[in-house]
Amino acid sequence: MNITLFGKQMTRVKSVAICLGLFGVLATDCGATDNATSLTAKQVAERVYHRDVGEDMEMVGTMELISKSGHVRTRQMTTRRKDTPDERKVMIRFLSPADIKGTAFLVIEDVQDHSTRQHLYLPALKRTRRIVAAQQGRSFVNSDFTYEDMQRHPLDEWTYRLDAEQMIAGRNCYQLISTPKPDTETQYRKIASWIDRETFLPLKTIFWNKKSQPFKTYTVQTFKIVDGIATEMDVLMEDHDDEHKTRLKTQTVRYNCGLPDHQFTTRAMER
Repeated sequence: MNITLFGKQMTRVKSVAICLGLFGVLATDCGATDNATSLTAKQVAERVYHRDVGEDMEMVGTMELISKSGHVRTRQMTTRRKDTPDERKVMIRFLSPADIKGTAFLVIEDVQDHSTRQHLYLPALKRTRRIVAAQQGRSFVNSDFTYEDMQRHPLDEWTYRLDAEQMIAGRNCYQLISTPKPDTETQYRKIASWIDRETFLPLKTIFWNKKSQPFKTYTVQTFKIVDGIATEMDVLMEDHDDEHKTRLKTQTVRYNCGLPDHQFTTRAMER
């Protein structure tokens, strides 16, 4: 793993975790204390969930689908995010190749009640459909991410603890173990995340399935500081069952662009 840091002096920052903050699954409900830092597991989880990513973001990048044999299919995509006191909105649009061009995905998270709506536009059908709870475990556009991975869980839906700290690519990391509460709707039995102590960016995450087997691993290959924000530039999600991988690369990214609200609607998806 190659971790790169440059740019402005680091303050309290947060990543866009695959541009969506999807590792907001880290939970709260435990008071275990990390004596070395005086941070509780709850405080670590909260700093990951609430770290600063600016008011909005616009990114251009690629998604690579890598088969067991090493064959690579590359997709060009854009991601936009806008945060307000009431909502977090994310729009992903695929630009190429032809078989996925025009496909768009919209996530709207209600900050107050923590509910999330997901919409997928398929140009071949010329209509937008809502992603329902029963579809959360399905693959997102044939990648190794699921629809559940593309949204944040409220903090209080999970419990967690801090395990022994470890080094990831030469960086000191908290090891946060998250488990869902009985009523939490999730495909995961447990999630282990290695959180960079300086940026509170998850550098590595292992997902356990309902059979208590580790079956997916997410790794940040490279990140850098852009406008004071820790930003993943190259990440990899690996499915260990079928040995398939999905790699996301950021080509350009900018923050606090003043993105208008009309870019984050189902109507905008269909344009």
